[in-house]
Amino acid sequence: MPPGSDVTEALGSVVHIIQVSLAPVFLLSGIATLLNVFSTRLARVADLVDAAAKTMDGADATTTAMLSRQLVNLHHRSLALDLAVALAAAGGALTCATVLALFVGEAGGPAVATMLFVTFGLAIICALASIAAFTAEMLMASKHVRAAVAAGQLKAEPE
Repeated sequence: MPPGSDVTEALGSVVHIIQVSLAPVFLLSGIATLLNVFSTRLARVADLVDAAAKTMDGADATTTAMLSRQLVNLHHRSLALDLAVALAAAGGALTCATVLALFVGEAGGPAVATMLFVTFGLAIICALASIAAFTAEMLMASKHVRAAVAAGQLKAEPE
């Protein structure tokens, strides 16, 4: 087959599409890993909510007030994690749309190029926003941990 033949050009085109589609696939793999982390954190928050709710049954007023504040904190954390999961899932869906557009849009043209730019750009934005939401949840969790450590240190100090 001579280098300028139709078969060689078609093969070169397919190879190029596969090469270009690798970047979105790596992004999709990273998003899947993030979703795993987010779901693990969300399960931990759910476990803490269950434990606090069980402890509230039959607790005195002081303990109930403390647990109510903890439940408010856990609610805020769960909202941040819900946002992180939704954004990461949207980023994953947009990444899949990008890969699909790469394969379907082999014909090219400005419309396909615009679609690729928009879908992959939105996928990256969603992935970054999900990381920001996860960071917010982590900061909420660490603030609660620091407060608990400070309270424990105050109780442990001799008078």
